[in-house]
Amino acid sequence: MAKKLYVGSLPYETTGDQLRDLFAQAGQVASAQVISDKFSGRSKGFGFVEMSTDEEAQKAIDMFNGKEMGGRTIVVNEARPMTERKPRGDFGGGRRDRY
Repeated sequence: MAKKLYVGSLPYETTGDQLRDLFAQAGQVASAQVISDKFSGRSKGFGFVEMSTDEEAQKAIDMFNGKEMGGRTIVVNEARPMTERKPRGDFGGGRRDRY
């Protein structure tokens, strides 16, 4: 079963292909993506890698957590499941008793 990993503190110029190539050293990579800002298109400095097996995912954590990449020390751990977020609400200020 595939396991998704969070990869943080990435250099901003890192691409999904570079992430895939790096993590391929630990095993078969099912997917790799760097998250970018939807307005500017600039990298947010983190991404997700999905490894094919739990063993390969653990090997990737052991190999790359704390490793330097492009002058930054990256963080690699098991990704947490996405949770529901409540709507951000009204940013217009004014009365607060509407909630």
